[in-house]
Parts: sequence; C-alpha cells; structure tokens
Amino acid sequence: KSKQSLKVLPSPTLPGLQLPCLNTGSYKGWLFKWTNYLKGYQRRWFVLSNGLLSYYRTQAEMAHTCRGTIPLATAYIEVGDTCHLVLTSGGRSYHLKATSEGECQRWVSALQQAKANSTLMMHHSDDSGDEGPLPQEDRVLTQGVLKTLASKLDDLSTCNELIGKHGAALQRSLSELEELRGSADSTDRVKSVNERATLFRITSNAMINVCRDFLDVAESQSRRWQKTLQYEREQRHHLEETIEQLAKQHNSLERAWKENPTSYTGVERSQEGDASDENEEAEFFDAMEDSPAFITVTDSSGTNHMQLRRTRRSRIPDKPNYSLNLWSIMKNCIGKDLSKIPMPVNFNEPLSMLQRLTEDLEYSELLDRAARCDSTLEQMCLVAAFSVSSYSTTVHRTAKPFNPLLGETYELDRLEEYGYRSISEQVSHHPPAAAHHVTSQRGWTLWQHITIDSKFRGKYISVMPLGNIHLQFHSSGNHYVWSKVTSTVHNIIVGKLWIDQSGDIDIVNNNTKDTCRLKFSPYSYFSREVPRKVTGVIEDREGTARYILSGTWDDKMESAKIVDSSQGCGGSEGKQKTVYQTLQPKLLWKKYPLPYVNLI
Repeated sequence: KSKQSLKVLPSPTLPGLQLPCLNTGSYKGWLFKWTNYLKGYQRRWFVLSNGLLSYYRTQAEMAHTCRGTIPLATAYIEVGDTCHLVLTSGGRSYHLKATSEGECQRWVSALQQAKANSTLMMHHSDDSGDEGPLPQEDRVLTQGVLKTLASKLDDLSTCNELIGKHGAALQRSLSELEELRGSADSTDRVKSVNERATLFRITSNAMINVCRDFLDVAESQSRRWQKTLQYEREQRHHLEETIEQLAKQHNSLERAWKENPTSYTGVERSQEGDASDENEEAEFFDAMEDSPAFITVTDSSGTNHMQLRRTRRSRIPDKPNYSLNLWSIMKNCIGKDLSKIPMPVNFNEPLSMLQRLTEDLEYSELLDRAARCDSTLEQMCLVAAFSVSSYSTTVHRTAKPFNPLLGETYELDRLEEYGYRSISEQVSHHPPAAAHHVTSQRGWTLWQHITIDSKFRGKYISVMPLGNIHLQFHSSGNHYVWSKVTSTVHNIIVGKLWIDQSGDIDIVNNNTKDTCRLKFSPYSYFSREVPRKVTGVIEDREGTARYILSGTWDDKMESAKIVDSSQGCGGSEGKQKTVYQTLQPKLLWKKYPLPYVNLI
C-alpha cells in the first residue's frame, strides 16, 4: 500500500461548513479504521462526545462494549489525501478513512472543534480564552495566588484593629461632647470629634477596598478551580465507565464459555492478549497453558539413618475456585497506590513476599558448583545462570503474594539437605521492602535488600524491584553484585493473566572487574524469536568477550566459550556486528520438572 502524504490542518473549522451537533460536542458516524495487514481497513462506528472519540464494531455495541477511546485533548490530528486522516495519541497512531471528501472534512472539523474545547477546559484559567499555563507554571501561579490572599488577610486584620481603635476613640469623644454641651471649649471638642470621625471613615473605606480585592481574587480563582475539578470529575467518570464496560464484557465472555465451552476450542489464542486493536476480531484468550501455580520441592527421601525427619508435602493444594467481581476491585484502583489497596484473599497466592523472595534459592546447587570453580569466568557463568533461574517459578504464577507485616520474618533452614540457612525480614511497609541474608556451609554467602515499585497501566501491572543482590565466595573472596529485571503481568481487566520478564541484568565481579550483561527480551506477537529468550556476553576486565550465554528464563541456560571473533556485515542501520566463533555449548542450568497437580 502506498503511503499517504499528510498535512497538518491549520484551522479547527472550515468556512461555510455546516456541522451537526457541534454545540453539544457530540458527533457520530461510520469510518474505516486500519487494523492490520491481513484485514486492512475495517468499518467501525465512531462516537465523538465530551472530547473523547470512541469506536465500536456496530451501533448495538455502544450499550456494552467499547473497542477503544482516544482523548482528543492530547491528540495530534493529521489530514492526508483521498479521505484519510491520522490521530496520534499516547504514542499510538490511528489511521482512519472516510467514504467521501465531504464526510472527511466534517469529521476533521468536528475533531478539531472537540480538541479545542478539551484544551480550553483543561488549561484555561478564566473565561478570557487565553492558553493556560504548564503544570510547573500552574503550581507557581497557585503559590502566588495563595501569597496574595495571605497578604490581603493581613491587611484586613490591620484594618480591623485600626477600626476598633478609632471607633473606641470616636465613642469616647462623643461621650465627652455630650457632657460639654453649652460650655466654651465645645468648639474644640467638636473639631476633635470630626477628626476622629474622618480617621474612622478613611480606615473603614480602606477595609472595604481590601475586602473587595480579596473577594475578586477569591472569586476568579474559585471559577478556575471549579473548572479544573469539573474536568477531573468528568475524566474519572469516563474512566470508570470504560472499566465497567470491560468488566461486563469479561463476565459475558465467561458466561458464554461456561454455557458452550466446545465452541471455543478452535479459537487461536494469542499470548499478547488484547494489547491492541489489531486483534479485536479475535476472542479474548491468550496462549498460556492452563497450569496453576507451583512451588517446586525436592524429594528428601533416600536416607538410611534411623532418625526423625521432617516430612514435606509432595503436591500443592488445589486453589479454591472462587469467582471474583473484577469491577468492584479495579474501580477502587483509579488514581491510588496499588500497594495500599486491600484485595480479597483469593486474589493472593498462599505465601508471603518473604517466602517468594526465598524461592530464589531453589537452584542453590549452581552456587555450590561456582564455589568449587578455579576459573573466575566459569564461576561468572554459573552465577549468571543462578540469576536467571530465580524467574523460572514465575511463569505459571500471576497471583500476588501477601504483603508481610512490618518486622515479620521468615526463616528457611535447609542445612541438612542443601547446606544453607536463609532468613528474611520485612523492614518497611510502605513502600514494601525486605532484607534477605543466606549463609551456606558450602562456601558462599548471599544477601539482598529489595524494594518493590509497582505501576498500574490499565491493561497490565509492572513490578520493578529496586535494590542489589550481593554474592560472596569464601575461598576466593569474589564479590558479585547484580539487580533484578522488570516483571509485567498482562491482561489485568480482560483475558487470562500471563507474566513476562524484560530488561537487562549487569553482573559485576568487584574483585576481578569481570562483567556479564544478560538481556531479557520482552514478548512480541510479531517476533520470530523464541519466547522468554535470554542472551548474554561475559567480558573480562579488558573488555574482551570470553563466553556467550543463551537460553530462556523458564527452561534452561547454556554457555559457549569464545575462540575467535570477527566483524560481520553491516546491520539495518549500517553498524557492523561482531560474529563470535565458539565451542560446543555446555548446559549450565535446567529447570526441574514441575510436581504433579490435579488440574480441575
């Protein structure tokens, strides 16, 4: 398809054009919206109301399902040839096409008028029509207004004291004048009373003027604050309506599946979920397996010692199948900190954040092997594999751990089986932070301090651990430091929950200055790469690459020693790529098979 030449429309209105319903800010009609390269443009019903452009598959969907909403206050409108227009908002572009030039002009004019009205409501501080200030300037202006009001109050207080003082003096003069009627010095007394009455009148006029100024400032700012408050109320109301529509759609899909589940078995599932409108023709499913949460345990049987041993469970109890009213939960999350919102118990998994943190030690034998390594670079390979292995238990677990109480501790004593003892403590409640310390009899010590920062983005939640993990080996004294990557839980409102890891991990050996950079590739529906892919390069202190790491964070990691390197052909941006010649890869870490769980 040929690209359309775009131009920015200079004026929000076109001369001589009659627009229906522009006074109310509402406009409806059919437009063709670009979905993807397979389906091209699809016919959609668009509704423009209150500065928001919403679209639906049909007019009947307006009662229950909204396919998307575009806020025009921050949108960028471009007009192209042959009835095309493009709306850009929040980093995403919407390509639309009208049936005729006249229809396209009517839509563009309506959109420009709605954008102007939304901008006026957001930024204008009075009825003059001037552009409002930026957020930083707005705060400065508010502080200036508050200082002005405070100074006016001080003037009113001063005038009040003067009025009281001059009023009392005038009252005394009137009393004295009453007593001196007919006397010779009455003329002087009358003159004194007139002077005091004049002072009283001047002070009263000054107070009246200050009161008028105070009321003018307060009234003008009150109108501005009322507009701002009204706009925030409308935005909140619209967001609540959108989430409620999504929740209703989710409940209707669940009911339809329960009534006739066989009709959905052939539907292709997408791990990306409803991330964009390109998949809006598909049902809301994703590609994750129907597997519950697991905690991997190792069988400790096989000993002949005649002594009492602690018995450990061999399977995870089934999760109670309680239904959740998603709307009743998510509507309370608007504009609030998620860590302070109470959630129902069945929304959590049956363990605390301290226990979840201790699960990083599931593959502690990697550190035992690393402690016996003579080569620091091979030791770095095992440490890198250990840092990746901590995410292997998260692939099927999207529930939220319980937030521990302040001062709560969790101790795990595995000296008998694995030679280490772990203890963790909740050292901060808001924001949640935990301290973790592990001592092993097999030659290493690990400690970390982790703070969780979470952000709710509507369709997904990003969990960003802040802090460093420290690992020190007793014999060599090598001290390794690294941090964690971002975990993202998708399909919060609609669809099945699934988790992804993305970001970089930089592991540094503070003694030898060897480094390792691991890259966690985020999932992409259009990528041909292996899902959950992790790649890395280990370099010595001179910056020479010595090992290549590859694998996935939910299955295994391998290392390959570099024997030669060369500059390959240029990439898509003209940059040369380094090509490494390596030996056969060696397996560093392989995920344990999950314990059997009876799937309901």
